[in-house]
Amino acid sequence: MRFHNLFFCPPLGSFSAIPLLAVSAVFLSTPVFSSTLAAIHADEQFPGGKTTHSKKIGPSSFSHGSANMRFEKELDFKIGNAVFRRLWASAPTATLAADGLGPLYNARSCERCHLKDGRGHPPAENADNNSISMFMRLSIAPQTEDDKQKLKTHQLSVIPEPTYGTQLQDFSIRGHKAEGKLKITYQEQPIHFADGETIQLRKPNYTIEQLSYGPLHPDVQISPRVAPQMIGLGLLEAIDEQTIMQYADVEDNNSDGISGKDNRIWSKEFNKVMLGRFGWKAGSVSVNEQSQEAFSSDMGLSVPLLPKASGDCTSKQVDCLKAPTGNTPQYGNLESGPIMTDLVIFYSRNLSVPARRDFDSDDVLRGKKIFYDIGCTACHRPSYTTRKDSIGIEQSGQKIWPYTDMLLHDMGKGLADNRPEGRANGQEWRTAPLWGIGLTPVVNKHSFYLHDGRARNLLEAILWHGGEAEKQRALVLQLNKQQRQDLLRFVESL
Repeated sequence: MRFHNLFFCPPLGSFSAIPLLAVSAVFLSTPVFSSTLAAIHADEQFPGGKTTHSKKIGPSSFSHGSANMRFEKELDFKIGNAVFRRLWASAPTATLAADGLGPLYNARSCERCHLKDGRGHPPAENADNNSISMFMRLSIAPQTEDDKQKLKTHQLSVIPEPTYGTQLQDFSIRGHKAEGKLKITYQEQPIHFADGETIQLRKPNYTIEQLSYGPLHPDVQISPRVAPQMIGLGLLEAIDEQTIMQYADVEDNNSDGISGKDNRIWSKEFNKVMLGRFGWKAGSVSVNEQSQEAFSSDMGLSVPLLPKASGDCTSKQVDCLKAPTGNTPQYGNLESGPIMTDLVIFYSRNLSVPARRDFDSDDVLRGKKIFYDIGCTACHRPSYTTRKDSIGIEQSGQKIWPYTDMLLHDMGKGLADNRPEGRANGQEWRTAPLWGIGLTPVVNKHSFYLHDGRARNLLEAILWHGGEAEKQRALVLQLNKQQRQDLLRFVESL
């Protein structure tokens, strides 16, 4: 089944309405800050507060524990890391603690998606290999009044595709067929800067091939996702909800063109509707739930919050439902019981953010001024102080610099997946935290960004912004080459 032109990027049009004199007045060539917010902050060198690590920069820069972690908790962190990296096997095996994979799945370990605890990447164009660190979310529009009611009351965030569930599983254990394969092709489109330089953006088109269980629903909604980086999750969880909600402005009452919206998700852990914080559309409320959802959907493992041993298999996949499971009384009749999931959750909460690099250099400060002056901080909110009563002692009362507001924003038709999730519509995405983003090439050996990895560098990622960020993109297009380099130097320093 082929999906054409899922991502339409509208023409940039003319930005002549933005006077060049006004633009040049905004972007001064000297690091004189019009706002004290954009000046040097000594504590910004430590974006994770006291959890920040200052270890040597390298491939393991996203894999260090909170610097303020108590000695007696370091073993839990290391064991959590081992479970995070564990390769699961199909049941039955002699290794009861590591069987139950699948029967349909996307990866055999957490590490296979979150490579070195960092960012995943899309498969090569027209590649025959499986996606590994990228997956395809599936759903359909509500079909019945019951569907509509469940969405309205947040009992469900999406309606699963009837045959393939909520996620395309491109691997399977022996004796079962994988659901299908994802392929991508790209179409290049030029973008022109005011100084005459041109770059190419690539617009993806997606193909789902080799479907093993029949056709997809004719109105299927799809959303490709690369695995996000893992650092700082416990700190984001520790931001007080009221602090996040003070930036929500759904009706844009202040008329600034920015209308951040909170997603609301039914929590299986707390049995109530809560603020969504994690995932590309803020579809998970906590590190715990996000982790357990990944165990279930990505690896097909039963966990305390999602005890179904067949993972994302549907009633139409009978052989999958009948397959042997790894559920054992020794582990609470689960494949990954509470001891193992708790260790992974502790590990995930305590993956430390690296210290800033060159945060006080002249070019970074010039780029910081541009970032602030063109309005990027309206969504990428620089700093917070976490709750003093947060889940982890390490994360409590920390001044942090994640550069996100944790809210949903309309990013325009160019980035739309046209797949609603909870309160997020098909054009809305959660503001991604920027801390650590400049180390992606060091940790993951690639520079693919955005929810589907279409951007091949940070400048391309910026230029895919539309919708509420259309004004900011227009101003970036007016920058000269030196100003663009300064802006990128600042973002890379985060």
